[in-house]
Amino acid sequence: MFMASSRRRFLTTVGAAAGGAATFGGRVAGWAGSKSGQITSDSFSPAELLKQHITKPEATSAAIVVQEDPRMPTQEEVESWYTDRRNWGRWGADDQRGAINLITPEKTVAATRLVRTGRKVSTSRVFEPEQHFIRKSSRATGGGSVVDYYGFIYHGQTITHIDALCHMWDTDGMWQGRDPDVELTTQGASFGTIDAWSDGIITRGVLLDVPRHRGVSYVTPDSPVHGWELEEIARAQGVEMEPGDALLVYSGKDAFVRDGGVYAGGDRPGLSVTCAKFIRDHDVSLLGWDMMDARPNPYGLTFPVHGVLFNYGVALLDNALLEPLAGVCAEENRYEFMFMGLPLKVAGGTGSPANPIAMF
Repeated sequence: MFMASSRRRFLTTVGAAAGGAATFGGRVAGWAGSKSGQITSDSFSPAELLKQHITKPEATSAAIVVQEDPRMPTQEEVESWYTDRRNWGRWGADDQRGAINLITPEKTVAATRLVRTGRKVSTSRVFEPEQHFIRKSSRATGGGSVVDYYGFIYHGQTITHIDALCHMWDTDGMWQGRDPDVELTTQGASFGTIDAWSDGIITRGVLLDVPRHRGVSYVTPDSPVHGWELEEIARAQGVEMEPGDALLVYSGKDAFVRDGGVYAGGDRPGLSVTCAKFIRDHDVSLLGWDMMDARPNPYGLTFPVHGVLFNYGVALLDNALLEPLAGVCAEENRYEFMFMGLPLKVAGGTGSPANPIAMF
C-alpha cells in the first residue's frame, strides 16, 4: 500500500516550477518533435526531489564565444561530430545495445587476461537512498529477520549509476532517432532500455588521470578537459585505446569538493565537448566520469558530452568514484584493467544504480 501510494504521488505531482521540460509520456515539452509545447498530465516534476535530476542543467543560455585556443573547433565542426558521425543504424535500425556491441566475446576474454593479482577496486559511491526503512519480524521459534524499503532517484549527482540509451535525446530524437513521445511513458521505456545490457558490461577498462598528468589536485572550471589532452594522457600513461574499451576519466571531483569547490549549478569543471570526438574516434563503449560536462558550454549544445549517449550509443557511468582507482593505478603503474559493470535487469528502465568493479 505504501509503495502504491508513493508511486501515485510521484506520478501525479506536476509542477512547472521545476523548469518545465520533463516528461515520461504525452508530449515532451521543449522537444522539437512534439505537436505541442504543453506538458500533459503524464508529466511530473516534484519540485524538490526531481529538480536536479530531470531538468539536466547542462544546457546553458550563454552566447557562443570565440575560443582563443587555436585547437578549439568551430561551431560547425562540433555540430558535425554528432550530426555526421552518429552510430544510428550501425548495428541495425532496431539495435538497442549501441556501442556495447563493440564488446565482443573475444574482447571480454582478452579483458580477463588483464587480471594478474586479483586486486579489486569499486568505482561506486556509498549508496544513500532518499528513503530507507527497515522492518523487523520475529519468529515464534526464536530469531527473526529484517527487510528493507529503498526509495530513490538514481539519475543525477548523488548515486553511481549507468544511463540507458533512452535516458536523453535532442531535437532529432533519442537513440536511433526514435520519438521519445512514443517510446517513453509513465509505465517505463519501450526502446533503448537498461535491460538491453543485462548480460553485463565486461571489457577492458582504461583510466586516464587528468590531475596527475597536469600536476594538480583537480580540474578547475577555467580549464576543462579536452579531447587532445586525453590523447596526450594516454600516450604518457603508455596505454592505447582500443575499440570497445570502457574509458574512465578521473578529474578529481572529490578533491575539488574537499577544497571548498561547489559542483552543482553555475560554472563547473569537467569535460569539454572536444572529448566527444576522442570518444567517437576510439570507438569507446562506455564513458565513466567523476566530473561531467563542463560549464559554461561555449557552443550552446544541450548535452555537450552527454550527447555521446544517444548519438554514439555509448553507455554512461555517471557519478563514479574514481579517486581510489586512480590511486591504485598509480601504485600498480597500470592504467588498464578488467572492467565489470553490471546494471540491474529492470524492464523498461532508463538506467540503473551500479557498483562497477575494476580488477587488476
